[in-house]
Amino acid sequence: MRCPLEKQEGDLQIISREVGYNGVMDLSQIQKDIIVGTLLGDGSLEYDKFKASRLQIKQAARKKEYVMWLYENLANLVKTSPKQRPDTLQWYFSTRSLRSLEELRKIFYEGRRKTVPSTIKDILISPISLAVWFMDDGTLDYREKSHYSFSISADDFTVEEATLLQEALREGFGVISSIQTPSSRGKKYTKLYIGKEGRSTFLEIIRPYILSCFAYKLPPLIA
Repeated sequence: MRCPLEKQEGDLQIISREVGYNGVMDLSQIQKDIIVGTLLGDGSLEYDKFKASRLQIKQAARKKEYVMWLYENLANLVKTSPKQRPDTLQWYFSTRSLRSLEELRKIFYEGRRKTVPSTIKDILISPISLAVWFMDDGTLDYREKSHYSFSISADDFTVEEATLLQEALREGFGVISSIQTPSSRGKKYTKLYIGKEGRSTFLEIIRPYILSCFAYKLPPLIA
């Protein structure tokens, strides 16, 4: 399935016109929405120690379709197309270093640590952002004829930051969730759990944007 992306108006005010290494560039609203989603998930921003940052994308071999989809939507910001590492078989690419991405880094990072900004309710407003975040870090618990629920990993964030995400889901999308901190080998892992109260709304929002390689993260359609 291809994501039917259409240009949208958004409230995220970020410098979008760029003087890159090879000229002037623009970030579209869709590109901003995608980048917000992947920053909540697996994406990272690297500061070039001058005035700009670049977005880095890395995914497992089985997620090649996703990497190519990200590349297609960010292609004008990228100098080199995705490549596969010979050792780990990961697919990866990076954008150019851009000042608009540095503005995002200032919002989402404290030093080198990725954080959830206090203004996330004003930033996480697009279904595309929500779907990208889920494709990066979401899971499905499905039991035929009895149960299904979703979880989104928030391991990179504190419980307090997860609470900000929980509020953003509720206020921005009407999705009810809870915060869980299961332990494994003495370490706690934070996640947002979307159960009976929020799963239908969440599924309706993200389903149109989920790529075929992530079909296993969605319950089957009921005729």
